[in-house]
Amino acid sequence: MKLLFALVTGLVFGVGIAVSGMMDPAKVLNFFDIAGTWDPSLAFVMGGALLVTFFGYRLVWRREAPLFEGRFQVPTSGVIDRKLIGGSALFGIGWGIAGFCPGAAIPALGTGRWEVALFLVAVAGGFVLRRLFSPVRPTLASA
Repeated sequence: MKLLFALVTGLVFGVGIAVSGMMDPAKVLNFFDIAGTWDPSLAFVMGGALLVTFFGYRLVWRREAPLFEGRFQVPTSGVIDRKLIGGSALFGIGWGIAGFCPGAAIPALGTGRWEVALFLVAVAGGFVLRRLFSPVRPTLASA
């Protein structure tokens, strides 16, 4: 049952990314081009996601545990440090250059564009480099 819900969740996400046009890097890059061909649709997609998240978390946190796990796993640190800022900046720079975020690039693999595969290989390479240079894993606590 857990795998079925994971599949359905992935399908809903992928369809949402496709319907919103966020698999097209030009659409994302046009959002960042405020002085040129600005396209505000990404702001509407993000706003919709924030609304769903806002109400969804209010429902989820009423539960004692997730449906398919024994406990919630949440980060224990609220510290804003150089690693967090650097990682956020690196993510934003990569998104601005490529026009993909990793979540949108996975469904975009279905377009058959080699640029998408290259982007995901670079993301995976970043994960590997991070593990090589900082093998400490973040700690999680029960909520």
